[in-house]
Amino acid sequence: MRDQKLARRVKSVKPSETLRISAIAKELAKTKDVIDMSVGEPDFKTPKHIVESAIKAMNEGKTHYTPTRGIPELLEAIAEKVRKENGIDATADNVIVTPGAKHAIYEAIMSLVDEGEEVILLDPAWVSFKACVLLAGGKPVFVPHSDDFSSAPIEDYITNKTKMIVVNSPNNPLGVVYSKDFVKKVVDLAIDYDLFILSDEIYEKIIYEKKHISIASLDNAFERTITINGFSKTYAMTGWRLGYAIAPKWIIDEMNKIQSHSVSHPTSFVQYAGISALKGDQSFVKEMVSEFKRRRDLIVKKLEELGIEFAKPDGAFYIFMNVERDSNEFCEEFLKKEYVALTPGSAFGNTYKTWVRVSYAVATDKVVEFLNRLERFLS
Repeated sequence: MRDQKLARRVKSVKPSETLRISAIAKELAKTKDVIDMSVGEPDFKTPKHIVESAIKAMNEGKTHYTPTRGIPELLEAIAEKVRKENGIDATADNVIVTPGAKHAIYEAIMSLVDEGEEVILLDPAWVSFKACVLLAGGKPVFVPHSDDFSSAPIEDYITNKTKMIVVNSPNNPLGVVYSKDFVKKVVDLAIDYDLFILSDEIYEKIIYEKKHISIASLDNAFERTITINGFSKTYAMTGWRLGYAIAPKWIIDEMNKIQSHSVSHPTSFVQYAGISALKGDQSFVKEMVSEFKRRRDLIVKKLEELGIEFAKPDGAFYIFMNVERDSNEFCEEFLKKEYVALTPGSAFGNTYKTWVRVSYAVATDKVVEFLNRLERFLS
């Protein structure tokens, strides 16, 4: 009876596999020494000056409603940031601040994707892209990557129902940073077929060797691109829930309708912390990225020694590796026997069902212990 009364949109979506594994890990951790490498959350404290700015805002009474799109000072700061750093010709009118980048993605897809329309996702793709498309009544279309994960044959999957292409660079779960040639190909296809591009750039500052390219900065791309970003990964602010989108004003206006009738606006004092994050000392980011790179190199070296196939990450803080067996079974058995939580590749699409995602956003000593447990488990 209960299932019969549920809306179709909610029945089409499964709970996040990442959060499900993490919940099991947290329960086990009450009695076991669990290493949780399933969640994409930096293990660093939010920089002190950002925390203090939120406290200052609260003490000054900035705890009431704000404009739905965000406070003017933060809108201006974000527009200035993307003009200077990303080459995107945006003004404050092109910005909406949201409770996390995930909600910006949700609002964008709900605003643009209609019942039955198709959205191209690069397989493997972050788990919530598919869920947002399904909630909008759309159809996710997974396009497998090339063998070296540097490209994907998007053109082979475009139909007369295609509405949007989603690109996430650096990619979660691969860590791939897409080249200018590939992102230009995406723009050319979007122009040729009159499609939208959703460019998720939440990991833009966590890059090791390559250079980040914002799709909206390319010629003729801004008018059809929704750029998603936020503060969670760059400034270790996952729990603060602060993200934003950059897009043509008419799209921002539609996203703002959804925001006004759902979450109203991001938390007031958190928005002031966002201004401090953008305008304050950036040395924290360099130090954090340097530490992530050290951890990545430790894992890469060990996986090569063990002969395990993996996608070498250029950015983000994930390793996607092939365990050559069902990823769900591997993750559950590895968690129960060695008390390490990983995320099965099946959560990220249709193709990589023997792969698993490892998040190395944990302390280095835990990375070393994970590698010891992995070697023991495989032997």
